[in-house]
Amino acid sequence: MLAFLGFGTILVFLVLIMSKKMSVITALVLTPILFGFLAGFSPKELGDFAIAGIKQVAPTGILLMFAVLYFATMLDAGLFDPVISAIIKSVKGDPLKVVIGTAILTMVVHLDGDGTATFMIVISAFLPIYKRLKINRLVLSSIVALSVGPMHLVPWSGTSARAISVMKSDAVHIFNPNIPSIIAGVVWVLFVAYYLGKKERNRLGVIDLDYIHSKNLTQEQQGLKRPKLIFFNAILTIFLIISLTIGWIPAPVLFVVFSMLALLINYPKLSEQTKVLKGHGTNIFMVSSMIFAAGIFSGILTGSKMIEAMAGSLVSLIPQQHANWLPVLTALTSLPASILFTPDAYYFGVVPILSQTAGQFGIDQLEIARAALLGQMTVGFPISPLTASTFLLIGLAEVDLGEHQKHTFWWAWGTTIVMTIMAIISGSIHI
Repeated sequence: MLAFLGFGTILVFLVLIMSKKMSVITALVLTPILFGFLAGFSPKELGDFAIAGIKQVAPTGILLMFAVLYFATMLDAGLFDPVISAIIKSVKGDPLKVVIGTAILTMVVHLDGDGTATFMIVISAFLPIYKRLKINRLVLSSIVALSVGPMHLVPWSGTSARAISVMKSDAVHIFNPNIPSIIAGVVWVLFVAYYLGKKERNRLGVIDLDYIHSKNLTQEQQGLKRPKLIFFNAILTIFLIISLTIGWIPAPVLFVVFSMLALLINYPKLSEQTKVLKGHGTNIFMVSSMIFAAGIFSGILTGSKMIEAMAGSLVSLIPQQHANWLPVLTALTSLPASILFTPDAYYFGVVPILSQTAGQFGIDQLEIARAALLGQMTVGFPISPLTASTFLLIGLAEVDLGEHQKHTFWWAWGTTIVMTIMAIISGSIHI
């Protein structure tokens, strides 16, 4: 009975959010409560389950809130402006350099884990060059989409935050083992950029282009730039990333402290700090509140033993001799799953079942999360019709969604396959 209600909870949740009958946050909270009542649990019991779930995801919610604030502050302060200018000046009229420069810039800007900001910055910087050189704009949309993929595994991205919160783990155990895979993915994307860029160079040749990039900043945006603090901000960011990787300090505390330092040093006036906070407050709230709603969802499913019952029913369907392939199969199907599932549906609905099933066979449950992150809404989100940022990407690049997916899908799946192979070699997942 519990397994049936558990599958019902997830099915109804998927239908509600895919049909856009409810917002993700509303469905995350109300669906498990409804099925919890149907399972016979009292309001107090459901409340206790929900509180337990919120406590589990609280560190991740705090991490996400202040990580977004930190990198948003650095973008406002102009930390990445010299990198943007240097790349644009160096590519000149060579299509090969333009495409490789697109990939490098995208990876650098996407350190903040925000696809929307990355697409706006990179496309606005490079689209005029692509048009001037007559480079296929599908190459632009594809390279930008591919380049954000491996970088989207950073623990402060919304996708990784979902995986970390669902598994009740941390960046050290989810992100760190995947670092070799991320590096392999970056190398693969640069190879694809070289290949596509070489094709465009052979088709178009090299054009003498004297192009001066204009950021077209508003007066308010220009007023937030801090060019004299770029060196300090760079050192601060490098130290932050090193500290996060090594795990000297818990990641949520690290980002709380560093975001406050970044705000205070770059914007010592209260009015300036308020302007930055208001400018990014909506985005921070929408992302972080979803994490706490997810805590209620996972807390009720876990506390009511629904997930355990569902996993048990799935275990009976998997032959023992093939169970050890579950992490690899999860990885290889993770990118196509981006076309079918939103990140919320997959990480809050599918991953818990897969991880519990893996646990039944003695497989480290964290391997399922690491495997899922190799494609599902990381490499896959810029081709998924289920994410708003995909439409922003194709809109800015002025390409058709179907053509973009056709041009990008196999290269993107190649990224996941390369990362999966490296994950097996490095021991992030096992066969």
